[in-house]
Amino acid sequence: MLTRKHSIEGKHPFRKAAELFDTLDADAAMKLAMVAGDVTLVLDDAGTILDAAFDPREFSAFTDWVGTNWIETVSDESRPKIMEMLASARRGEVQHWRQVNHPSRDGDIPIRYAVLSVNGGEHRIAFGRDLREAGRLQQRLLQVQQSLERDYLKMRQLEARYRMLFERSTEPVLIIEAATLRIREANPAAHALLGASSSSLSGRKLLTFIDKNCHDDLQSLVGAALASSSVSPARIRIANGARDVMASVTGFTQDRGQFLLVRLVPASDRPASDFSPVLELVDQMPDAFVVADSNLVIVTANAAFVELLQAASVDQLRGRRLSDSIGRPGIDLDLIEGQIDQHGAARNVATVLRVGHDIDGEPIELSAVRSSGEDGYYAFVIRPVGRRLRDLPPGSQDLPRSVEQLTDLVGRMSLKDIVRESTDLIERLCIEAALSYTSDNRASAAEILGLSRQSLYSKLHRYGLGNLAGDNE
Repeated sequence: MLTRKHSIEGKHPFRKAAELFDTLDADAAMKLAMVAGDVTLVLDDAGTILDAAFDPREFSAFTDWVGTNWIETVSDESRPKIMEMLASARRGEVQHWRQVNHPSRDGDIPIRYAVLSVNGGEHRIAFGRDLREAGRLQQRLLQVQQSLERDYLKMRQLEARYRMLFERSTEPVLIIEAATLRIREANPAAHALLGASSSSLSGRKLLTFIDKNCHDDLQSLVGAALASSSVSPARIRIANGARDVMASVTGFTQDRGQFLLVRLVPASDRPASDFSPVLELVDQMPDAFVVADSNLVIVTANAAFVELLQAASVDQLRGRRLSDSIGRPGIDLDLIEGQIDQHGAARNVATVLRVGHDIDGEPIELSAVRSSGEDGYYAFVIRPVGRRLRDLPPGSQDLPRSVEQLTDLVGRMSLKDIVRESTDLIERLCIEAALSYTSDNRASAAEILGLSRQSLYSKLHRYGLGNLAGDNE
């Protein structure tokens, strides 16, 4: 809103420099009037525009104003303001800035005017300042303010929902400072578990509620949570009542500080199957064993699988997709899923295990099953077979004996390996046919096959054909 500070009333006048204005010539006075406003109008006593100075690039709608009454260039609601400014100028009163709107094809143009009487009161000069940029800034400020208010409302609603979830949760949850292990927040379930009265845990150290023999275990768990995003729960003992709980810790950063989300689940609430001796036996298996969810994301694995992928612990593998390490991307695991859906299990599937940036991978043999239910889990048993295959001597039993046996290799071997096996099969069958045609005469067989005797002997030895002890030339 325009106030008296926008006029000359009450302002400190020029004193020492007042004489300078007496020396202004017509050119200097004209330039001063043009500089004083974005739009400068010269009016007669009736308000007719005698001349105008403005930038036609900014005010293209003002080009035909000369000879028009000023009041006819403004909108209906702005006309009373024009009449008041002209009347005040005739009476010689101090002028205040007044905003009027000029209609145009692109919308109203807001201009703020002040009118000054000159030439003994016969003429008026109206100095106008463009308010469009200020209007755009105000509009942007209003939009930003509305956007901030909407975001603030969403955050308040989100905070209210999470606060209700935090308070109503039956699982004890605490927010603690990572550096001091001082409790910042705790829900009612945590107060009940630690034997504290309502709202009394804030500001107290977590270690005071933990058995002294478990302090080191808790410190190790905190350090692991700050270094890794996935850490296995640890068993600790609450000092009050000597109750064992499974503590899960997750680190996060807020306001440039490190905090920990601590969940304490009473050990008695854990399923009995978690303590089954089967898990201990599976972890000691020499073959790799891994469990994945319905999306083939690793849930847990035994020590052999961890060693096979050269990982430091199973915590580094949790959350990783199984396809990142097993099989050719987009091929093998899809085939294995198909076999499980069709037959209920996949047995002795030949594929590869990729570690790090290894593209070819190491040959492995894989068997898998899937639990029942819509979101069932997959269990995989993996055996490395690369070394075993290298140690086996070549023999006829290694080669397929028919086309049907070749097609059975699809899904167990790559196309490159199947083509190699096919070539060996055709070569062996041709040699057998040639030996049969020549009554086992190797010289004649080599001739009809287009081979040298040495090459034929080498292939006979490779495929274990003929009597290698003698020569029936």
